[in-house]
Amino acid sequence: MPRHPLPSPGEEPPEARYVHGHHDSVLRSHRWRTAENSAAYLLPRLRPGLDLLDVGCGPGTLTADLAERVAPGRVVAVDRAEGVLAEARAEAGRRGLDGVRFRTADALALDFADDSFDVVHAHQVLQHLADPVGALREMRRVCRPDGVVAVRDADYGAMSWFPEVPGLAAWRERYRRVASASGGEPDAGRRLLSWARKAGFSEVTPSASAWCFATEGDRSWWSGLWAERTVASTFAERARALGLARERELRESATAWHAWGADPDGWFLVPHGELLCRP
Repeated sequence: MPRHPLPSPGEEPPEARYVHGHHDSVLRSHRWRTAENSAAYLLPRLRPGLDLLDVGCGPGTLTADLAERVAPGRVVAVDRAEGVLAEARAEAGRRGLDGVRFRTADALALDFADDSFDVVHAHQVLQHLADPVGALREMRRVCRPDGVVAVRDADYGAMSWFPEVPGLAAWRERYRRVASASGGEPDAGRRLLSWARKAGFSEVTPSASAWCFATEGDRSWWSGLWAERTVASTFAERARALGLARERELRESATAWHAWGADPDGWFLVPHGELLCRP
């Protein structure tokens, strides 16, 4: 019998749609992520020889960083999207990390035995799931009793910026509505602790950290990818399909992003909740 029981038959968790999709404007931001800028809270817990599972690995840059820190430990990275795994495999290959294994998997039904990994990591995953508590239970199930589950998610409602460019507040409200209508929780960062407690973890260490985009280069990069994402990604498709935005409104949001990025006083903060959980 599993150490942490799975949901009973007939208790299928609801589905959620990944609101960002895998347009290049999305993957550009994912490729930027490193262990230092996205998993600093976890790094003190890593050492060579640990077995690690990366849930929702995307294009694999963060996975590769973590794999380098636990080598020669076993590393498995999973994602629901087969297409993005090809890019993740290529990233690992470029770094000579031939031992990392990539496969498709659902965070709500991980195809691994109980107690399989020392570290189970998920970055920007729980916000996109209709049943984040169920996913945390699964991560807990496959984590060894003396291991750690590490999760980190942004909080859109707590994002802040300067100056108050007309249109960015409307962009955020529209994004939160689309994400919620797609089955996710855009303000996940503040809810992580509550979800982990419901998932039954015995010990939880909460913390927070942030990305800040304020240099000329950072503003140009961040505003450019969000302007493009606002009109060309799966988010834009979902906004139109749900009747939550007209084309004109999406283009106005893109214009607002460009205006913010061009302002030399521009400053943007993306706060994250993060947890280290003991099973």
